Amino acid sequence: MKKIIFTENAPAPIGPYNQAVLKGNTLYTSGQIAINPANRELVTTTIEAETEQVMQNMKAVLDAAGMTFENVVKTTIFIMNMNDFGKINTIYGSYFNEKTAPARETVQVACLPKNVNVEISMIAML
Repeated sequence: MKKIIFTENAPAPIGPYNQAVLKGNTLYTSGQIAINPANRELVTTTIEAETEQVMQNMKAVLDAAGMTFENVVKTTIFIMNMNDFGKINTIYGSYFNEKTAPARETVQVACLPKNVNVEISMIAML
């Protein structure tokens, strides 16, 4: 059986998907973009602010599953411009202990939902 994870502290799904699915002891998250769940507005003033909102959304999803960033074993980062990698990496990295950070790939893409600059998904384990 799988358990659907939902929190009002992260953006609600806008299609046929869920914020996350827990199967056994593994959590699979959907990608998060920088939508502020309080007002449903995009946060795109700077790449740092955008990345911070994405990570806060991801934190809310992990919290709803009873997990933290320490439980994350794999992340995928999609970015529009590889020139933003350093700024994104600084914000992203502040959420992890470098010695126990998850595996990760970062991919530049042609377009992301709502024309955002960054989207992040994660896999976490209890």
